Amino acid sequence: MNTTLIIVLVVVLVAVIAAGALAALRLSRTRRLRARFGPEYDRAVADAPNRGTAEERLLERERRHDELDLRPLSDGARERYIREWTTVQERFVDAPAASTRDADRLITALMHDRVYPVEDYEQRLADLSVDHAHTLEHYRTAHAISTRISDNEAETEEMRQSMVHYRELFAALLTPTPPPTTSSPPPTALHPTPTTPNPTSTTAHPTSTTPRPTPETPHPTPNEPIRPPSPRISPESHPN
Repeated sequence: MNTTLIIVLVVVLVAVIAAGALAALRLSRTRRLRARFGPEYDRAVADAPNRGTAEERLLERERRHDELDLRPLSDGARERYIREWTTVQERFVDAPAASTRDADRLITALMHDRVYPVEDYEQRLADLSVDHAHTLEHYRTAHAISTRISDNEAETEEMRQSMVHYRELFAALLTPTPPPTTSSPPPTALHPTPTTPNPTSTTAHPTSTTPRPTPETPHPTPNEPIRPPSPRISPESHPN
């Protein structure tokens, strides 16, 4: 076997090994991003011209997120936000549209206090997707309903569902990190789901269209009372 042939074989072998290593790295990256971003991974792939571009965009979200100086809430601030949420939810029966708009503003204020940039809605979604991907669709749905309220197009039942969706992200943001993926108790609970004003019934029950929380982000069911995440915070009294 002459020297030229040996060199060619070595080059081919190195190329094959390098290609295999690159493929393994890409597969590992894909699996990691899927695990972290969950449904947001599929959305990013659907919105991008190809998977590689989608993954680069997700990696850019991670890099930006790592540069944010995110802070947990103090015990006092957490207690204040729980009281404010309770007030917003109790007002829902008498003023569903105003309460839904207030819930949207409360989420934005909570994000601001956690030092998330809040100026641009799409950037808010991108920043939240890194740590709260599994509750982000709740926020999208609720925000869309709030926008329809401004155009006088939302029905009362939609507003009630919006409050349920807002609560999912609100509960997640009360804690400094996303809820654990183990079977440990959920951090949360803000109070029963607001009831829909109805002249023939005093209580409205959630419909089957209410999204169920994913296993990765356990949260209370719509009618489960919400308990403050800090043991030093006393639960608020339920309205009669």
